[in-house]
Amino acid sequence: MGNVSEATSTTRFGATSTTDDVLSGINLSGKRILITGVSAGLGVETARSLAAHGAQVVGAARDLNKAEVATTQVRKDAAAQGGSFELVELDLASLKSVRACADKLLAKGEPLDVVIANAGVMAMPFGKTADGFETQFGTNHLGHFVLVNRVATLMRKCGRLINLSSAGHRTSNVDLEDPNFERAPYDPWVAYGRSKTANILFTVAFDKRHRERGVRAAAVHPGVIQTELARYADPSRLEKIIEQMKQQLATEGKVPFQWKTIPQGAATSVWAGVVAPADEIGGRYCADCHVGPIVPEHVAITGVSDGVRGYALDPNTAEALWKKSELLVGESF
Repeated sequence: MGNVSEATSTTRFGATSTTDDVLSGINLSGKRILITGVSAGLGVETARSLAAHGAQVVGAARDLNKAEVATTQVRKDAAAQGGSFELVELDLASLKSVRACADKLLAKGEPLDVVIANAGVMAMPFGKTADGFETQFGTNHLGHFVLVNRVATLMRKCGRLINLSSAGHRTSNVDLEDPNFERAPYDPWVAYGRSKTANILFTVAFDKRHRERGVRAAAVHPGVIQTELARYADPSRLEKIIEQMKQQLATEGKVPFQWKTIPQGAATSVWAGVVAPADEIGGRYCADCHVGPIVPEHVAITGVSDGVRGYALDPNTAEALWKKSELLVGESF
């Protein structure tokens, strides 16, 4: 998508690759990229690295003052390299805000080459969005579902949608009968898993609808990174999950668990967005800068980047989720 140098296209990136590694030798001038969640962590680094390679980046955030402070370096790097950076207000937990954000972008009418649906919440106590949806499903999936579909007409031929998912999708498939936990007892990690599976299924359905015009979609798992995302999670439960993972990996003689840095965590989003061949990633789940294999449900997965559950890529479930999502938000796409 950028001017990929010979060296870049043949280099194999992996778990420790950073955004700068992935974008080495790439010029993104003339590319316009929308990124949600640019007030902390991965969103800020994703924006910085792309703007530093000449892209025009539009960053969406709920708290514009916080985002303004968090993106000081983004602006500096953009200015130094001929890129640009601007902010737009977006609260994914309010469809009124989501629609207002989309309307603003549509009114401007400037085309988009890449949309990176990066924002999200994780393992929160039970709550509801402004529209009455369970917070994680409502924010992580439905907010992005409406935003992306509304701005899809701005996406250029050969454009890409990158949805941030997580290895957490393995905790649970979506539950289309009870998306808001009205019947099942609420579990913050199950709710997170459902929302992250929804991100992958949305990718599958969006890719199917748009690939004929050259627009592709991919889901990415960034890795396990210490960011603000974990601020609501029960620390002891998080510790327990990581401890189990470490023990399993050791038992199987695999590479030990390692936290990723933020530049390493943002690398897969950037790789899938502007570096990887579109046909390789279209409709797929990626981790560590490569496409993740499908792992059957009866097979245990130990490593965080060891693949994707088949249910998350199931085209029938993807269609059912699309229809259910339209029903919930009261809008057809």
